[in-house]
Amino acid sequence: MMLFDLLFIVLFFAAVSTLMAAAWFALRRQFGRVRRILLRLLVGLTVYMTVVMAVSLILPRRIVKAGDPQCFDDWCVSIAGFRQAPEGARVAYSVDLRLSSRARRVSQRENNLAVYLTDSRGRRYDPVANDANAQFNVLLRPRESVVVSRSFLVPGDAAEVGAVVTHEGGFPIGWFILGYDTWFRKPPVARLH
Repeated sequence: MMLFDLLFIVLFFAAVSTLMAAAWFALRRQFGRVRRILLRLLVGLTVYMTVVMAVSLILPRRIVKAGDPQCFDDWCVSIAGFRQAPEGARVAYSVDLRLSSRARRVSQRENNLAVYLTDSRGRRYDPVANDANAQFNVLLRPRESVVVSRSFLVPGDAAEVGAVVTHEGGFPIGWFILGYDTWFRKPPVARLH
C-alpha cells in the first residue's frame, strides 16, 4: 500500500464523518450549520480532486521493463517473455504474462484486466480472439503464479511496440487516488523492442 492509498482512506473516513455530523445537525434542525459543513466538504473535495487530476496531467507515462511486476495490491502481472515472427505484411507477437500473488494467507483474483500492444503512434492492437487462452481472473492461492499467453497481429511498420496491462471496466477507484494511472495519465507500457 502506497502513501497516497493511506491518504485516500483517511480522507474518505473524514468525509464520511463530516456527512454524519451534517446529518446530526440536520436532525436537530440547525440547517445553517449543515450548509456550512457541506460547503466546506464540497470545497475540500473539489481541491482534492483538482490535485488528483493535475498530478495525472503532470506525471509522464511510466515505462517498465519486461519482467518487472505491475502490482494491484497483492496481485501482480509481468511480461514473462515474448516472441515475434513475420506473417505477411504484419508481425505476429506472442506475449507470455506471469500472474502472481504476493498474498500470504488468502486466495485472490483480479477482475477487469486487459492487455494490448501499442506503438509509437499510439495505435492499439488487441489480442487475437482465442477460446483456448486462459483467463486473467484465475484464482491464485497465496504465493502462487501462472503464465498466460496472448497473441497479437501488428502492422510491419509499427515501431516501438510495447505491451500495456491495465484495468478496463469495474469501479474506477484509481480516479480518486493520487498517482494512479487514470484521468490524463496513460497506463504503463513495457517495451518489447
